[in-house]
Parts: sequence; structure tokens; C-alpha cells
Amino acid sequence: MKKTILILLISLTGLATATYSQTGIYDAELAQKLKADEIGMKKYVMAFLYAGDRVAEYSKEERSEIQKGHMSNISRLADMGKLILAGPFFGNDSLRGIFIFDAASLEEAENLTNTDPAIKAGVLRMELKEWYGSAAVMMVPEVHARLQKPKN
Repeated sequence: MKKTILILLISLTGLATATYSQTGIYDAELAQKLKADEIGMKKYVMAFLYAGDRVAEYSKEERSEIQKGHMSNISRLADMGKLILAGPFFGNDSLRGIFIFDAASLEEAENLTNTDPAIKAGVLRMELKEWYGSAAVMMVPEVHARLQKPKN
């Protein structure tokens, strides 16, 4: 019985692979534009944003101004094409959010990170990690712009 299940699983895997390879539409121009490798992946740097150790040093008004600067910096980095994805986590844990940078190295991402007013103020701190993911992540900003309603 186990042998039959194993043969069935192997057959289904082969069928799925054959079906995908016949119906998959490789776009060499898009792969080159997104700097994808031969399997459609690329290296990014992911930043995990944590609550910093200096939050309590600032008044509510000061933190509000720091947050505005943080949001402006996010927009600036996105406009540069360096910040591909960003967002906060739900809840009040110390892990506050993530950034995904299109950066060649940890050092480049650290330099980008250090431009953030919340990092400079110690309200946030970031840990950087190289990440290997789909090159399609590079399309998030373009697609997101088409989903976001204009401000009145």
C-alpha cells in the first residue's frame, strides 16, 4: 500500500511538473528587467523593525513627528526603487514591521536604514538579513500603485 501511494505521489509530481512546463510562459525580457536568476529568484535584504530602546524619551508629539519622518523616508526609499515592500505587524509586540530592500549587500541596506528618522532617534531598531525570494516581489510597488485609491 505504501509503495502504491509513493508511486502515485511521484506520478502526480511528474504530471504537475510536465503540465507547468508546458503551460508556463517564460518572459525573458521581464526576467532580465527584474534581475531574476535562472529559476526566477533574486537576493534581497529584509529588515525586521523592532521597537527601539529610546521610545520613552520622547513626548507623544515628538513621536508623532518622528513617525511622519519615518513615513516620508519610506516614500523616498520606495521612489528610489530601493524599498520594495514595507508594512507593520499587528499587535503590540516588540517586532513592529518589515522592509524588503532591493540592495546588493547588507552594507547598502544598512546605509539605507540609517536614513530613517525613527532609527536615528532610537524609536525603532532594525535587524538586517539577506533573503532569497521570487524576483516577482520587485513588481509589488507597481501593482500596489494600481490598487491604492487616490487621495481626495
